[in-house]
Amino acid sequence: MKLFDVYPLFDVNIVKGQGCKVWDDKGEEYLDLYGGHAVISIGHSHPHYIQKVTEQLNKIGFYSNSVINKLQVELAKRLGSISGYDDYQLFLINSGAEANENALKLASFTNGRTRVLSAEKAFHGRTSLAVEVTNNPKIIAPINNNGHVTYLPLNDLPAWEKELQKGDVCAVILECIQGVGGIKLATKDFAQGLQKLCKEHNTILICDEIQCGYGRSGKFFAHQWLGIKPDIITVAKGIANGFPMAGVLISPEFEPVYGQLGTTFGGNHLACAAALAVLDVFEEEHLVENAHEVGEYLMEGLRSLCSCGTTTHITDIRGRGLMIGIDLDIPHKDVRQPLIYKEHCFTGCAGTNILRLLPPLCLTQTEADQFIEKLKKVLASL
Repeated sequence: MKLFDVYPLFDVNIVKGQGCKVWDDKGEEYLDLYGGHAVISIGHSHPHYIQKVTEQLNKIGFYSNSVINKLQVELAKRLGSISGYDDYQLFLINSGAEANENALKLASFTNGRTRVLSAEKAFHGRTSLAVEVTNNPKIIAPINNNGHVTYLPLNDLPAWEKELQKGDVCAVILECIQGVGGIKLATKDFAQGLQKLCKEHNTILICDEIQCGYGRSGKFFAHQWLGIKPDIITVAKGIANGFPMAGVLISPEFEPVYGQLGTTFGGNHLACAAALAVLDVFEEEHLVENAHEVGEYLMEGLRSLCSCGTTTHITDIRGRGLMIGIDLDIPHKDVRQPLIYKEHCFTGCAGTNILRLLPPLCLTQTEADQFIEKLKKVLASL
């Protein structure tokens, strides 16, 4: 048997990581400005994380959700406190797509509707409902294309109001900072207006915080920059620093019903231990604050790079915290490949000409400077 060939791979075999650095099987060191798709939140191989996961594995890694798991209770309490959502409820699952599936299903159970509004260029996952609300026809199979979704321009409030006034919208799902869509930011006026309209029309507001949340924006959730409080919040990626885990934060207005939602692996003992270790490090090392401070520093440095006249290839810098988009006037592959193979630095991408930076939240100003120098060298060589 061979692997199903769905990923175009860089010719690099990463075998070790520490902090914001990774190493390949030849011993070459790389600066990691991508964090494995925004998954590595506290840094690779954090000693506290390793200790807590190892301790739990030596006790029990998994048992069913048919018995008490006090680690789930502790995680819900800790996550509510650090995020500012003490009064919400937590449902634990395994992936971001699964989080969005359950959020949309819960919304439909609540108001009995089936239509969803989603933003143009949105990405919410690759499974049934999650892929249907993703604005990319290339990954929506015919079996998923069920006509439930209307895509609308981000920040065009009148367009969303027109659809909500029809009275048949089950849910609005929104990334307050679009990831795959190119680090496009929702505005405060749009978000607040959208929340008000949702309340008026009995529509559930879901904030997808899978990539932009969990401290990455410099607040715990990206929507907290916009002064809104969604009905449902979905999280994944950074929640357990690489261990497969996700969660749905649910308003107290929703009444749980036995059997309505369920999962085999979600919220298992090992996953909870990993997620609790992440919150320990967040609090002890002030990583949300660091994401804000170093993110501002990095964006300022990138803007200085534009203004110093050394390159004309950068056309825009935008983002919040350590979620940053760099618009280029050339294809991103022309920059991303030499960054990897010559400067030994990982970045992400979006569209055809956007570099996407999603480093671990422990990135230092020194490492930010190192990235800027590497980028400067590559751009100067083009």
